[in-house]
Amino acid sequence: MLTINMLTRADSVKGQGVMSATEEQINLVTEGLKGYKVVVNQLKIADINHIHTINPDFLFKSFLNNKKQPTIASVHFLPETLEKSISLPKPIKELFYKYVLSFYKQADYLVTVNPRFIDDLEQYGVDRSKVTYIPNFVSRETFYKITDQSKGELRKKFGLNPNQFTVVSAGQLQMRKGVLEFIDLAEKMPEIQFVWAGDFAFKGISEGRKEIMEHMDDLPDNVHFLGLVERNQMNEFFNMADVMLQLSFEELFPMTILESMNANIPLLLRDLPEYKPILFDYYLKGTSQQTFKEQLTKLKEDPEYYAMACEGSKRGEQFYSKESILLQWQQFYDKVATERNLKS
Repeated sequence: MLTINMLTRADSVKGQGVMSATEEQINLVTEGLKGYKVVVNQLKIADINHIHTINPDFLFKSFLNNKKQPTIASVHFLPETLEKSISLPKPIKELFYKYVLSFYKQADYLVTVNPRFIDDLEQYGVDRSKVTYIPNFVSRETFYKITDQSKGELRKKFGLNPNQFTVVSAGQLQMRKGVLEFIDLAEKMPEIQFVWAGDFAFKGISEGRKEIMEHMDDLPDNVHFLGLVERNQMNEFFNMADVMLQLSFEELFPMTILESMNANIPLLLRDLPEYKPILFDYYLKGTSQQTFKEQLTKLKEDPEYYAMACEGSKRGEQFYSKESILLQWQQFYDKVATERNLKS
Protein backbone atom coordinates (compact mmCIF):
# COMPACT_ATOMS: atom_id res chain seq x y z
CA MET A 1 0.00 0.00 0.00
CA LEU A 2 1.38 3.41 -1.03
CA THR A 3 1.69 6.24 1.50
CA ILE A 4 0.56 9.82 0.83
CA ASN A 5 2.05 12.37 3.22
CA MET A 6 -0.11 15.47 3.62
CA LEU A 7 2.09 18.45 4.48
CA THR A 8 0.13 21.32 5.98
CA ARG A 9 0.17 24.11 8.52
CA ALA A 10 -3.20 25.52 7.49
CA ASP A 11 -4.31 25.58 11.11
CA SER A 12 -1.68 28.21 11.93
CA VAL A 13 -4.00 30.95 10.61
CA LYS A 14 -7.54 30.54 11.92
CA GLY A 15 -10.51 31.78 9.98
CA GLN A 16 -9.18 31.24 6.47
CA GLY A 17 -10.75 28.92 3.92
CA VAL A 18 -7.49 27.08 3.29
CA MET A 19 -7.74 25.50 6.74
CA SER A 20 -11.30 24.27 6.11
CA ALA A 21 -10.52 23.06 2.58
CA THR A 22 -7.42 21.17 3.70
CA GLU A 23 -9.18 19.56 6.64
CA GLU A 24 -12.09 18.40 4.47
CA GLN A 25 -9.83 17.02 1.73
CA ILE A 26 -7.61 15.09 4.15
CA ASN A 27 -10.60 13.63 5.98
CA LEU A 28 -12.23 12.64 2.69
CA VAL A 29 -9.26 10.77 1.24
CA THR A 30 -8.17 9.25 4.57
CA GLU A 31 -11.59 7.66 4.89
CA GLY A 32 -12.28 6.76 1.27
CA LEU A 33 -9.13 6.23 -0.84
CA LYS A 34 -8.43 2.67 -1.95
CA GLY A 35 -4.83 1.47 -2.13
CA TYR A 36 -3.28 4.32 -0.16
CA LYS A 37 -2.43 5.10 3.44
CA VAL A 38 -2.78 8.79 4.27
CA VAL A 39 -0.53 10.37 6.92
CA VAL A 40 -0.13 14.01 7.98
CA ASN A 41 3.19 15.85 8.44
CA GLN A 42 5.18 12.63 8.66
CA LEU A 43 8.94 13.16 8.88
CA LYS A 44 10.05 10.03 7.08
CA ILE A 45 9.92 9.73 3.31
CA ALA A 46 6.56 8.80 1.80
CA ASP A 47 5.69 7.51 -1.67
CA ILE A 48 3.81 10.73 -2.52
CA ASN A 49 4.05 14.13 -0.82
CA HIS A 50 1.03 16.40 -1.08
CA ILE A 51 1.75 19.97 0.05
CA HIS A 52 -1.22 22.10 1.08
CA THR A 53 0.53 25.22 2.42
CA ILE A 54 3.55 27.08 1.07
CA ASN A 55 5.86 26.74 4.06
CA PRO A 56 9.58 26.99 3.18
CA ASP A 57 10.49 23.69 4.85
CA PHE A 58 7.93 21.92 2.65
CA LEU A 59 9.58 23.44 -0.44
CA PHE A 60 12.99 22.35 0.85
CA LYS A 61 11.64 18.85 1.40
CA SER A 62 10.46 18.69 -2.21
CA PHE A 63 13.97 19.69 -3.37
CA LEU A 64 15.49 16.86 -1.38
CA ASN A 65 13.04 14.26 -2.62
CA ASN A 66 14.18 11.51 -4.87
CA LYS A 67 12.53 12.13 -8.26
CA LYS A 68 10.67 8.85 -7.88
CA GLN A 69 8.73 10.39 -5.00
CA PRO A 70 6.45 12.94 -6.63
CA THR A 71 5.40 16.19 -5.01
CA ILE A 72 1.87 17.55 -5.38
CA ALA A 73 0.99 21.12 -4.41
CA SER A 74 -2.52 22.46 -3.89
CA VAL A 75 -3.06 25.92 -5.38
CA HIS A 76 -5.24 27.83 -2.92
CA PHE A 77 -4.28 31.29 -4.15
CA LEU A 78 -2.39 33.22 -6.82
CA PRO A 79 -0.32 36.42 -6.53
CA GLU A 80 -3.29 38.60 -7.55
CA THR A 81 -5.39 36.99 -4.82
CA LEU A 82 -2.72 37.79 -2.25
CA GLU A 83 -2.48 41.33 -3.61
CA LYS A 84 -5.90 42.11 -2.15
CA SER A 85 -5.49 40.03 1.00
CA ILE A 86 -2.28 41.18 2.64
CA SER A 87 -0.51 44.54 2.78
CA LEU A 88 3.29 44.38 2.48
CA PRO A 89 6.04 46.80 1.36
CA LYS A 90 6.54 46.51 -2.41
CA PRO A 91 10.03 44.87 -2.31
CA ILE A 92 8.86 42.23 0.19
CA LYS A 93 5.66 41.67 -1.77
CA GLU A 94 7.53 41.10 -5.05
CA LEU A 95 9.92 38.69 -3.35
CA PHE A 96 7.02 36.81 -1.77
CA TYR A 97 5.18 36.48 -5.09
CA LYS A 98 8.32 35.08 -6.73
CA TYR A 99 8.56 32.59 -3.90
CA VAL A 100 4.92 31.50 -4.34
CA LEU A 101 5.39 30.93 -8.06
CA SER A 102 8.68 29.08 -7.57
CA PHE A 103 6.87 26.87 -5.07
CA TYR A 104 4.26 25.94 -7.67
CA LYS A 105 6.84 25.44 -10.41
CA GLN A 106 8.92 23.16 -8.19
CA ALA A 107 6.01 20.75 -7.68
CA ASP A 108 5.60 17.81 -10.05
CA TYR A 109 1.81 18.13 -10.01
CA LEU A 110 -0.57 20.96 -9.11
CA VAL A 111 -4.21 20.79 -8.06
CA THR A 112 -6.40 23.89 -8.35
CA VAL A 113 -9.93 24.32 -7.02
CA ASN A 114 -11.08 26.42 -9.98
CA PRO A 115 -10.54 25.50 -13.66
CA ARG A 116 -10.19 29.16 -14.66
CA PHE A 117 -6.86 29.36 -12.86
CA ILE A 118 -5.22 26.78 -15.10
CA ASP A 119 -4.85 29.52 -17.72
CA ASP A 120 -3.53 31.95 -15.10
CA LEU A 121 -0.93 29.45 -13.92
CA GLU A 122 0.17 28.89 -17.51
CA GLN A 123 0.65 32.65 -17.94
CA TYR A 124 2.98 32.56 -14.93
CA GLY A 125 5.09 29.95 -16.72
CA VAL A 126 3.61 26.78 -15.22
CA ASP A 127 3.21 23.83 -17.58
CA ARG A 128 -0.57 23.40 -17.82
CA SER A 129 -0.20 19.65 -18.37
CA LYS A 130 0.78 19.25 -14.72
CA VAL A 131 -2.31 21.10 -13.41
CA THR A 132 -5.50 19.24 -12.45
CA TYR A 133 -8.81 20.76 -11.40
CA ILE A 134 -10.50 19.13 -8.41
CA PRO A 135 -13.14 21.21 -6.59
CA ASN A 136 -13.39 21.77 -2.87
CA PHE A 137 -15.61 19.53 -0.79
CA VAL A 138 -17.71 19.88 2.36
CA SER A 139 -18.90 16.87 4.34
CA ARG A 140 -22.65 16.54 4.85
CA GLU A 141 -21.88 15.18 8.30
CA THR A 142 -20.41 18.56 9.27
CA PHE A 143 -22.62 20.90 7.23
CA TYR A 144 -26.28 20.02 6.72
CA LYS A 145 -29.78 21.43 6.97
CA ILE A 146 -30.87 21.57 10.62
CA THR A 147 -34.49 20.47 11.06
CA ASP A 148 -34.84 20.09 14.84
CA GLN A 149 -34.33 23.80 15.65
CA SER A 150 -35.97 26.85 14.11
CA LYS A 151 -34.04 29.73 12.58
CA GLY A 152 -35.23 31.91 15.44
CA GLU A 153 -33.83 29.53 18.05
CA LEU A 154 -30.49 29.45 16.26
CA ARG A 155 -30.38 33.24 16.01
CA LYS A 156 -30.84 33.55 19.73
CA LYS A 157 -27.65 31.50 20.22
CA PHE A 158 -25.75 34.23 18.40
CA GLY A 159 -27.47 37.03 20.32
CA LEU A 160 -29.53 38.16 17.32
CA ASN A 161 -33.12 39.17 16.75
CA PRO A 162 -34.93 35.84 16.26
CA ASN A 163 -37.73 37.29 14.13
CA GLN A 164 -35.86 39.49 11.64
CA PHE A 165 -35.08 38.42 8.06
CA THR A 166 -31.38 37.59 8.23
CA VAL A 167 -28.64 37.85 5.61
CA VAL A 168 -25.22 36.40 6.45
CA SER A 169 -21.74 36.52 4.99
CA ALA A 170 -18.55 34.85 6.12
CA GLY A 171 -14.87 35.25 5.45
CA GLN A 172 -11.79 37.21 6.35
CA LEU A 173 -12.21 40.95 6.81
CA GLN A 174 -10.54 42.20 3.64
CA MET A 175 -11.40 44.82 1.06
CA ARG A 176 -11.66 42.20 -1.71
CA LYS A 177 -14.37 40.42 0.30
CA GLY A 178 -16.70 43.40 -0.08
CA VAL A 179 -16.90 44.29 3.62
CA LEU A 180 -17.61 47.98 3.03
CA GLU A 181 -20.22 47.13 0.41
CA PHE A 182 -21.85 44.78 2.95
CA ILE A 183 -22.14 47.65 5.44
CA ASP A 184 -23.42 50.02 2.76
CA LEU A 185 -26.11 47.56 1.66
CA ALA A 186 -27.23 47.13 5.27
CA GLU A 187 -27.61 50.90 5.61
CA LYS A 188 -29.92 50.84 2.58
CA MET A 189 -32.03 47.99 4.00
CA PRO A 190 -32.69 48.65 7.71
CA GLU A 191 -35.54 46.12 7.78
CA ILE A 192 -33.05 43.27 7.28
CA GLN A 193 -30.48 41.90 9.75
CA PHE A 194 -26.96 41.63 8.25
CA VAL A 195 -24.47 39.35 10.04
CA TRP A 196 -20.79 38.65 9.24
CA ALA A 197 -18.64 35.85 10.65
CA GLY A 198 -14.90 36.39 10.29
CA ASP A 199 -11.95 38.47 11.43
CA PHE A 200 -8.62 39.88 10.26
CA ALA A 201 -6.89 36.53 9.74
CA PHE A 202 -3.57 38.21 8.88
CA LYS A 203 -3.89 40.77 11.72
CA GLY A 204 -1.91 43.95 11.07
CA ILE A 205 -0.98 43.11 7.47
CA SER A 206 -4.56 42.41 6.37
CA GLU A 207 -5.27 44.58 3.33
CA GLY A 208 -7.56 47.52 4.13
CA ARG A 209 -7.59 46.89 7.88
CA LYS A 210 -7.40 50.59 8.81
CA GLU A 211 -10.25 51.61 6.51
CA ILE A 212 -12.47 48.73 7.62
CA MET A 213 -11.83 49.48 11.29
CA GLU A 214 -12.88 53.10 10.76
CA HIS A 215 -16.28 51.89 9.58
CA MET A 216 -16.62 49.56 12.57
CA ASP A 217 -16.90 52.57 14.90
CA ASP A 218 -20.21 53.67 13.43
CA LEU A 219 -22.14 50.60 12.27
CA PRO A 220 -25.88 50.68 11.55
CA ASP A 221 -28.00 48.96 14.21
CA ASN A 222 -28.90 46.14 11.80
CA VAL A 223 -25.25 45.11 11.16
CA HIS A 224 -23.50 42.58 13.37
CA PHE A 225 -19.86 41.50 13.05
CA LEU A 226 -19.44 38.39 15.20
CA GLY A 227 -15.68 38.05 14.79
CA LEU A 228 -14.16 34.62 14.35
CA VAL A 229 -16.82 31.91 14.69
CA GLU A 230 -15.37 28.46 15.38
CA ARG A 231 -15.92 25.96 12.59
CA ASN A 232 -18.02 23.69 14.80
CA GLN A 233 -20.53 26.56 15.09
CA MET A 234 -20.62 27.52 11.43
CA ASN A 235 -23.33 25.02 10.48
CA GLU A 236 -25.69 26.71 12.95
CA PHE A 237 -24.54 30.09 11.61
CA PHE A 238 -25.61 29.24 8.06
CA ASN A 239 -28.81 27.51 9.14
CA MET A 240 -30.00 30.57 11.07
CA ALA A 241 -29.82 32.63 7.86
CA ASP A 242 -32.45 33.35 5.25
CA VAL A 243 -29.82 34.19 2.61
CA MET A 244 -26.08 33.77 2.14
CA LEU A 245 -24.62 36.93 0.57
CA GLN A 246 -21.08 36.99 -0.85
CA LEU A 247 -19.92 40.35 -2.18
CA SER A 248 -16.31 39.39 -2.95
CA PHE A 249 -14.63 41.00 -5.94
CA GLU A 250 -12.24 38.08 -6.42
CA GLU A 251 -12.34 34.43 -5.30
CA LEU A 252 -11.14 30.92 -6.15
CA PHE A 253 -13.78 28.61 -4.63
CA PRO A 254 -14.88 29.80 -1.17
CA MET A 255 -15.64 27.02 1.28
CA THR A 256 -18.42 29.21 2.67
CA ILE A 257 -20.38 28.73 -0.54
CA LEU A 258 -20.33 24.94 -0.20
CA GLU A 259 -21.07 25.15 3.52
CA SER A 260 -24.12 27.37 3.01
CA MET A 261 -25.38 25.30 0.07
CA ASN A 262 -25.53 22.32 2.42
CA ALA A 263 -27.93 24.36 4.58
CA ASN A 264 -30.11 24.75 1.45
CA ILE A 265 -30.41 28.53 1.76
CA PRO A 266 -30.30 30.86 -1.28
CA LEU A 267 -26.90 32.03 -2.49
CA LEU A 268 -26.62 35.61 -3.70
CA LEU A 269 -23.17 36.29 -5.14
CA ARG A 270 -21.41 38.97 -7.11
CA ASP A 271 -21.41 37.99 -10.77
CA LEU A 272 -17.77 36.90 -11.09
CA PRO A 273 -16.33 34.90 -14.02
CA GLU A 274 -14.66 32.59 -11.47
CA TYR A 275 -18.05 31.26 -10.37
CA LYS A 276 -19.49 30.34 -13.77
CA PRO A 277 -17.56 27.09 -14.38
CA ILE A 278 -18.11 25.81 -10.83
CA LEU A 279 -21.53 27.04 -9.68
CA PHE A 280 -23.53 26.92 -12.93
CA ASP A 281 -27.13 27.97 -12.14
CA TYR A 282 -27.05 27.16 -8.43
CA TYR A 283 -26.91 30.79 -7.32
CA LEU A 284 -28.42 34.24 -7.81
CA LYS A 285 -26.26 37.02 -9.22
CA GLY A 286 -25.80 40.70 -8.52
CA THR A 287 -23.65 43.28 -10.29
CA SER A 288 -24.24 46.42 -8.21
CA GLN A 289 -25.54 47.56 -4.84
CA GLN A 290 -28.90 48.27 -6.50
CA THR A 291 -29.23 44.79 -7.99
CA PHE A 292 -28.24 43.19 -4.68
CA LYS A 293 -30.91 45.26 -2.96
CA GLU A 294 -33.52 44.23 -5.54
CA GLN A 295 -32.60 40.55 -5.20
CA LEU A 296 -32.80 40.62 -1.40
CA THR A 297 -36.14 42.43 -1.50
CA LYS A 298 -37.55 39.81 -3.88
CA LEU A 299 -36.23 36.95 -1.75
CA LYS A 300 -37.83 38.51 1.31
CA GLU A 301 -41.20 39.25 -0.26
CA ASP A 302 -41.73 36.54 -2.91
CA PRO A 303 -42.09 33.00 -1.44
CA GLU A 304 -42.01 31.32 -4.86
CA TYR A 305 -38.80 33.09 -5.84
CA TYR A 306 -37.27 32.20 -2.47
CA ALA A 307 -38.21 28.52 -2.89
CA MET A 308 -36.66 28.48 -6.39
CA ALA A 309 -33.40 29.89 -4.98
CA CYS A 310 -33.36 27.23 -2.26
CA GLU A 311 -33.70 24.53 -4.92
CA GLY A 312 -30.59 25.91 -6.63
CA SER A 313 -28.57 25.39 -3.47
CA LYS A 314 -29.95 21.85 -3.10
CA ARG A 315 -28.79 21.02 -6.64
CA GLY A 316 -25.35 22.40 -5.82
CA GLU A 317 -25.15 20.27 -2.69
CA GLN A 318 -25.98 17.15 -4.71
CA PHE A 319 -23.49 18.00 -7.48
CA TYR A 320 -20.56 18.36 -5.06
CA SER A 321 -21.25 15.06 -3.36
CA LYS A 322 -18.76 13.03 -1.36
CA GLU A 323 -18.82 10.21 -3.92
CA SER A 324 -18.13 12.52 -6.87
CA ILE A 325 -15.18 14.37 -5.32
CA LEU A 326 -13.65 11.22 -3.81
CA LEU A 327 -13.69 9.56 -7.24
CA GLN A 328 -11.79 12.52 -8.71
CA TRP A 329 -9.12 12.25 -6.01
CA GLN A 330 -8.86 8.48 -6.47
CA GLN A 331 -8.33 8.89 -10.22
CA PHE A 332 -5.80 11.67 -9.67
CA TYR A 333 -3.62 9.79 -7.17
CA ASP A 334 -3.83 6.66 -9.34
CA LYS A 335 -2.62 8.71 -12.31
CA VAL A 336 0.33 10.07 -10.30
CA ALA A 337 1.26 6.60 -9.04
CA THR A 338 1.06 5.10 -12.54
CA GLU A 339 3.05 7.86 -14.25
CA ARG A 340 5.79 7.61 -11.62
CA ASN A 341 5.86 3.80 -11.69
CA LEU A 342 4.97 3.55 -8.02
CA LYS A 343 2.52 0.69 -8.46
CA SER A 344 3.97 -2.76 -8.93
